[in-house]
Amino acid sequence: MGSEDVYITGIDMIKFGKFLDRSIASLGAEAALGAMDDAGVTIKDIQALYSGNLMAAAGMVGQQIQQEIGQTGIPAINVSNACATGATALREGYIAIRAGIYDTVLAVGVEKLAGAGMLGGGGGAPKGLHPEGLLGSGSMPCVFAEAGMAHAKEYGTTFEQFAMISVKNHHHSTMNPKARYQVETPLEEVMNAEMISYPNTKLMCSANVDGSAAAVLMSEKEMKRRGLQGQAVKIRASVLTTDPWTDRDEVMPDVNTCTRNAATQAYEMAGVGPDDLDLVELHDCFATAEVLHYENLQLCGDGEAGKLIDEKQTWIGGRIPVNLSGGLLSKGHPIGATGIANQYEIAMHLRGQAGKRQVEGAKIGLAHVIGLGTCCGIHILEGPSA
Repeated sequence: MGSEDVYITGIDMIKFGKFLDRSIASLGAEAALGAMDDAGVTIKDIQALYSGNLMAAAGMVGQQIQQEIGQTGIPAINVSNACATGATALREGYIAIRAGIYDTVLAVGVEKLAGAGMLGGGGGAPKGLHPEGLLGSGSMPCVFAEAGMAHAKEYGTTFEQFAMISVKNHHHSTMNPKARYQVETPLEEVMNAEMISYPNTKLMCSANVDGSAAAVLMSEKEMKRRGLQGQAVKIRASVLTTDPWTDRDEVMPDVNTCTRNAATQAYEMAGVGPDDLDLVELHDCFATAEVLHYENLQLCGDGEAGKLIDEKQTWIGGRIPVNLSGGLLSKGHPIGATGIANQYEIAMHLRGQAGKRQVEGAKIGLAHVIGLGTCCGIHILEGPSA
């Protein structure tokens, strides 16, 4: 066995929101059961469980989910990898099937973040930490604001162009019933919202929410045995990178290199190029991040992201629609779940099940997440009709 193609045969996510009265295990279980129902399997068919969670990783969330959906004695592997946690959990399942160890596995990503406040603020830092972290510029809003301003200095990207990312993603969210927020935000409203870290206003920052997403992965042999060809989404590429050492300014993190390396590897692994993509779900933790990733993912040349925004090429109906789910800005960003939720969005389009936001005839899609630390996960998926 080994080197067998891997397919997502079942996938689901809950509507992201605030669930103060529910446990993290119950949220994960809901998505897991939904994914298994979608694939037409039960926990007795699952040979391994890969669980992604960041904030409660020490709590062995995978085993807690097993207590909700059935304890069958299978291995449960808990994964924590910053914002790439969910994508990493799914990738571990993908690797196990490719290796010929299993034919059917379940990957779950879950997080409870509602009311968590700002992440990465540098609070309680030990003595001796660089003062940049203590003063707040080591926080996530500042890191991505600085990266956006570096792009603005290099290419002339404007405040209005950054703000249009939020206008677009909030517009897309009105067509996604599973998004946390489903409201239009006109340009003036985005630009006049509370300034968090220039140029990102409050409406240009991702929302901390509770949520979960899950996927059932199968080998090609098992997928065909069960007759799931009509809904099976092929994983053409699964890539995970971290930052190599580069000769650069060490004060602020590098938010570009690991994505650029992952994109190059993913396109080579999938045998496709950026022009072959029908849609993209990328990591818009802040509006500035989406602009940077247009270029990092080779959706355009360096310095051309502003043109994509001005020409609305990444809107629904555009040349390469990006974040049709509403993205992290509107759908929400439950860290451990995001990597699988992004793949859920791509899969829905490839299966023709995305409703009002459907990309007609979508065949190839790319899902991207990046966690500062730094790691990047990219999956390129191919639809059943491709």
